[in-house]
Amino acid sequence: MRRELMIHGATGYTGRLLARAAAAHGLRPILAGRDAARLRAVAEPLRLPYRVVAADDGRQQRDALRDVRVLLNAAGPFATAPPWHDACLEAGAHYLDVAGELAVFAALEQRDETARRREVMLMPGVGFLVVAADCLAAHVAARLPGARRLRIGTSRSLRLSRGSLKTMLTLVADAVTVRRDGVLTRVALGAVEHAFDYGDGPRRSTAMSMPELITAFRTTGVGTIDACVEVSAVERAAFQLAARMAWLVRHPLAQVALHTQAELLPEGPAPAPGDGAARAVVVEAEDARGHVVGARLRTPEAYRFTAAAALAIAGRVLRGELQPGFQTPARVYGADFALAIDGTRREDLARA
Repeated sequence: MRRELMIHGATGYTGRLLARAAAAHGLRPILAGRDAARLRAVAEPLRLPYRVVAADDGRQQRDALRDVRVLLNAAGPFATAPPWHDACLEAGAHYLDVAGELAVFAALEQRDETARRREVMLMPGVGFLVVAADCLAAHVAARLPGARRLRIGTSRSLRLSRGSLKTMLTLVADAVTVRRDGVLTRVALGAVEHAFDYGDGPRRSTAMSMPELITAFRTTGVGTIDACVEVSAVERAAFQLAARMAWLVRHPLAQVALHTQAELLPEGPAPAPGDGAARAVVVEAEDARGHVVGARLRTPEAYRFTAAAALAIAGRVLRGELQPGFQTPARVYGADFALAIDGTRREDLARA
């Protein structure tokens, strides 16, 4: 008999949020991770089963999925997740994660045909970073049939978990990726910028190597996409310095030192005052004649949004609402899916 859901990475900040939210909604997922003591500390108060699974043991991972229908992976950095991708394909378990690394999406996209043959759905990015932008991109593209370009902007975060910071440290580079005429293309960091109105006037944002370059393309078919993140003047200067010093930051000794420093931070994100934790995503679509339409999505705090969205998608997959192959949230569940998350609202912006 198959159990319903496994949450891997249940001892991390996001994993614990997912475990608690799942238990509160009457789900009884299996919690999985590498450390038995930490797993027990999370699982026992919630009265949930757990399994200890080595990160580098493919056979153990396949065995852990023997009675699982859906794996929800919350263990970053997600560049280490390919063994779980293999295990899901072999076990026939649907794969979800909350990844934000472009390379992870590109790797899973290459497994689309295999997943279709095995009737397995692969859907990375079921958290804030992709769900909000993907749903909004689908909505905006529908408002401008024939759109040739999408610009996607995400407001800056004042809250960052230790795990998210460690993932970011592995991604430091002197160039970023954009999409041009359907092709992923590298450009210098800082070469592509745009001003988005996240709700309090235009804010400078710079293109980064974001997963929306794959998901928005798959969802809308629009071939030229910039995915940007809001930056302050200080952050912009830091990015430019990082671009010049990327070779040094990527050095193995530097990575060890930076990850050691990251371990000294609190595991969860630092609290933000007032409404500082709220987020906004803006998408603009432009056609060949220069007509522009846009919309803005305001969401609650990103980790809270992630827990709600990820479990909502997991629940729908468990009910059989899925499409085999590599998929995106809006492509399967529609542009309005994000609006079902409490505290989320969408505003259409004036045409230009």
